[in-house]
Amino acid sequence: MSIAYAATSQNVSSGMNFSALDAITSASWPVQLILLLLAGMSVVSWAIIFTKKRTLDNLHTANAPFIDTFWKATSLDDIFSKSDKFPESNVARVFRAGYLELRKIADSNLAHSGGKDAAPLLSGIDNLERALRKSINVEITRLEVRLNFLATTGSTGPFIGLFGTVWGIMGAFHKIGATGMASLAVVAPGISEALITTAVGLVAAIPATVAFNHYSTLIQRESLELDSFAADFLNIAKRNFFKDK
Repeated sequence: MSIAYAATSQNVSSGMNFSALDAITSASWPVQLILLLLAGMSVVSWAIIFTKKRTLDNLHTANAPFIDTFWKATSLDDIFSKSDKFPESNVARVFRAGYLELRKIADSNLAHSGGKDAAPLLSGIDNLERALRKSINVEITRLEVRLNFLATTGSTGPFIGLFGTVWGIMGAFHKIGATGMASLAVVAPGISEALITTAVGLVAAIPATVAFNHYSTLIQRESLELDSFAADFLNIAKRNFFKDK
């Protein structure tokens, strides 16, 4: 009887001698489709992660020298003429939007209307503030592009993997019903593909979730920096161009 048991054990172990790659290639087509979807989501997520890192690094590199130029300059015209040297700086783009709106106000005499000047004075400041706010919104929207894909991957990846898990377990029970045997050699392929889909779902979701939270925090910080710069620009404009006559 020990000889028969050893032979049976050897047959079971030889039947179970397969790698994760074997489990994937021998999986049912719905499970393979789910794995392909999760792998694609993971690849796209990592591409977004590296792209966002490069974008934010370039912003930090470009913003610091522009802000230094801004505070050292003696006139807004001088800053505007130098702002083209900082094409990667979103602070420079916000400044250009504010400067161009300020020139429109000056050309339309909103700040130099004379007589009853309270209404045009307030209108001019409002126009400048709206221009700065619109430019900031454009910059933040640009930074948030494709972040929703990271959020979607992080929230749906485990559930997509769970669907593959359920499908793999169903396949294992189907084999038990078809063969009338509940041995490990019968159920192992279905269980293995079920566990693989769960693991791949987590591998896709965890980095996407971490990256989404990280970049959301950095973008929020960037928004605060742009708001601070816009407030400084408005204060300078009020002191020099919108004084009461």
